[in-house]
Amino acid sequence: MKTRDQHPMNCKTSRLLIFLILFAGSTIPTLAQKTLSSLNQTLRYSRYSRLSLKIIPIKESETSFKLQFQVEKIEENPEFNSFSFTYSILDSYDEEILSDNTNILTSDDLKYDTDRHWVFEKSIDIPASKSTSIALLTALDTRQGDEYHYSTDIKSSFVFDQPNFGAYYANNVGFDQNYLNVGESLLFKSNGGPNLHGFYYPISLEVPYPPMETKPAQVPRELQVIDQGDFLSNIPKAFDQIGYYFIQSDTAAKAGFVLKTTHEAFPKVKDWDEMVDMVTYISTRKEHEDLMAAEDKKKALDAYWIGLTRNPDTAKELIREYFRQVEFANILFTDFKEGWKTDKGMVYIVMGPPEEVNFYLDREVWSYGGTNESSRIRFTFARVKNILSPNYYTLNRSRAYQPVWFKNISIWRSGKMAF
Repeated sequence: MKTRDQHPMNCKTSRLLIFLILFAGSTIPTLAQKTLSSLNQTLRYSRYSRLSLKIIPIKESETSFKLQFQVEKIEENPEFNSFSFTYSILDSYDEEILSDNTNILTSDDLKYDTDRHWVFEKSIDIPASKSTSIALLTALDTRQGDEYHYSTDIKSSFVFDQPNFGAYYANNVGFDQNYLNVGESLLFKSNGGPNLHGFYYPISLEVPYPPMETKPAQVPRELQVIDQGDFLSNIPKAFDQIGYYFIQSDTAAKAGFVLKTTHEAFPKVKDWDEMVDMVTYISTRKEHEDLMAAEDKKKALDAYWIGLTRNPDTAKELIREYFRQVEFANILFTDFKEGWKTDKGMVYIVMGPPEEVNFYLDREVWSYGGTNESSRIRFTFARVKNILSPNYYTLNRSRAYQPVWFKNISIWRSGKMAF
């Protein structure tokens, strides 16, 4: 761990003052209760965030869990003392967040301090009788007052169980990405024995239907799975095939770890063929079919972009902006599908980052625009219980989205979209 010149007493005192200021107003009757579902977590998906938070839970026993609280340093050379960190363990999304159930994290609590991460680790006990428990990590930027939040269910009706092993980078920092580039390695550490078991799914999933398309989504007729057998923990394991992997310590259990593997250029676009695939969200069916059929994809794409804007300079800016959205969607929303192919990724690319994000036990809601409640556009992503991921969501589709969706596509095609 890095050493740093600091005055621990001054650091703790300043953090305590900040903490007291944050919660001083929570007892005033005129203010609404602060709960997990009322928190606006829009900075979680912002393109201009200074930090990215993650909580990685590992089961140590039936009632004990180790939580690795990770803070990725997106801002260049951030100062630890510019932020105040806290965590809470909540019984529901509606439980009031108060000083009594909130814990301060100081520099003394740092487990690792690397070029890319600040990492805290805490072990918690959850009674076997308790059916729901949610961990919440908060970072306050004391310079601007921005609050970053990240929450994850330790136990809930959407979590089969937590794995008793974790995936790590070479420096013992927990793997916090949503994907791994093919050919790279991870280190697995297990509490359940020396062996882990891997399954490989060599599948490429389809692009989602638009929000106003209410017919059922396409489902693969067959899902090929290759049993890769056991491998040893505590030894780096390379992943050399594109698709996704499901890792378990016990194949009879329902807990596991899903890992999406991608081409070497990911989260950026790889080639002209992939570019053609990705413009489907702002293209007409005829345009996209013509691009797919073109022998020279680069030439066809150049003509496509210039044809949209009638201006080469505007076309260049439009290309840059569109594929930047694709890159962010890949970083933020990849699960066992590439991020740009998920429902969240699709909405993020076309509509831009949401202005308000609220999490509930069974859904996530994104809000856009409007001067009042009745004029705001909301996209609701329903949480689906899935053995591969406890955080799998699908969009509740509605024909009511059609006007705003086509409006935003028109803005994109005119080259005027900017976030």
